[in-house]
Amino acid sequence: MTEFVDTVAADRAVKEAHRSMWGMGDYPAVASEVIGDLGPILAEACSISTGQRVLDVAAGSGNAALAAAARGARVVAGDLTPELFEAGRRSASDRGLEIEWREADAEAMPFADGEFDAVISCVGVMFAPHHQVAADELIRVARPGGAIGLIDWTPSGFIGRMFAVMKPYAAPPPPGAQPPPLWGDRAHIRELFGDRVVDLRCEVRQLDVDAFDRPAAFRDYFKAKYGPTIAVYQRIAAEPEKVKELDAALEDLATEFFDGTRMHWEYLLVTGRRAG
Repeated sequence: MTEFVDTVAADRAVKEAHRSMWGMGDYPAVASEVIGDLGPILAEACSISTGQRVLDVAAGSGNAALAAAARGARVVAGDLTPELFEAGRRSASDRGLEIEWREADAEAMPFADGEFDAVISCVGVMFAPHHQVAADELIRVARPGGAIGLIDWTPSGFIGRMFAVMKPYAAPPPPGAQPPPLWGDRAHIRELFGDRVVDLRCEVRQLDVDAFDRPAAFRDYFKAKYGPTIAVYQRIAAEPEKVKELDAALEDLATEFFDGTRMHWEYLLVTGRRAG
């Protein structure tokens, strides 16, 4: 019994840390100013249409939820960090869209089996620490034949490489947690879904990011606005040499992916249908 209670407490602590991290900075700005094109891409790839009931998992401020609602769907946006919802509500109101916002852990969602016609997640569910548990939940809440669609950063693309650069400076992951960019690996996706998702397609694509005029501008923006980067810098704040090292490493990485006018960030577009 003691071991079970300790495990539950440890998992709760992990989730609280995730919630705190994503509440840092200004993720809604990142979602709209830097990766805003991804939500509409995912909604189109999943053929979201009028009248469908759609769940956006780990929705953040609703990048994909807004795109689905704009196509006429009845959308629920769920996230572990409800502090992000206010920006999403403002965006929905400005566009005349109705979205239901629900606090929801991607690994234990408060929805019925088969409740949704489509279940989507735009660089969101990939940050749930226990990948198989999260994948099981995605499948569970989709109706048989319902669409499942994801956009995930790849391990070899810019964001995957960024996490690798930050790893030596970051806190050790909790026991059992898996790296987020694994969701951007085709073989990993197939292992997670198995034969429970049919017509599975995994397509590597590239997002052209023109929000930064130079590599250092990317680094400074993410230091100020992106929760995972902020958390790493907070951890080494008292060690100026490490801060300097990480500053240089992130700028060097951004330079590698910068063509003089824009950056190129690789992602995996995953689509399929729940079997049955």
